[in-house]
Amino acid sequence: MSAQGKRVAILAEDMYEDPELWYPYYRLQEAGAEVTLVGPEAKTYESKHGYPAEATLAAGDAKVDDFDAVIVPGGFAPDRLRRYPEILNLVRGVHEKGGVIGAICHAAWVPISAGIMKGKRATCVAAIKDDLVNAGATYVDEAAVVDGNLVTSRTPADLPQWLPALIEAMGK
Repeated sequence: MSAQGKRVAILAEDMYEDPELWYPYYRLQEAGAEVTLVGPEAKTYESKHGYPAEATLAAGDAKVDDFDAVIVPGGFAPDRLRRYPEILNLVRGVHEKGGVIGAICHAAWVPISAGIMKGKRATCVAAIKDDLVNAGATYVDEAAVVDGNLVTSRTPADLPQWLPALIEAMGK
């Protein structure tokens, strides 16, 4: 599978779940994508375990047309990310132009807040299932759920199923 030539934004904020950011970061590069860490500000964010991730681009400076996909890692970062209009505009804009949106675990909060979940089939960590359903999505308890350009997953244990689904969606 290849993501050759695709431009991917991975969102970063404090308290991100380590494997949910770094596994896609490196795996997508291996598949040929150009990956950029994007945060509310261009600065270093720390994971739940203190591991640094340097966002080289602030969401307010990110242009929708510069990205083919946006990946949202889980952890507690999505609760912070969904509070920034620039983050939500980026996610919504990439989705509206047909780009891939990937969300794992608690990350479903970001596309929920971006208003793009109504009528979608999706999954997430069980703790926010009600939020997903209340946003108008149909919850599916599977490792990776693809609905058009939306690719969702439940937990870090699902990364081996989620990443191939993301890469395949980017190739369409």
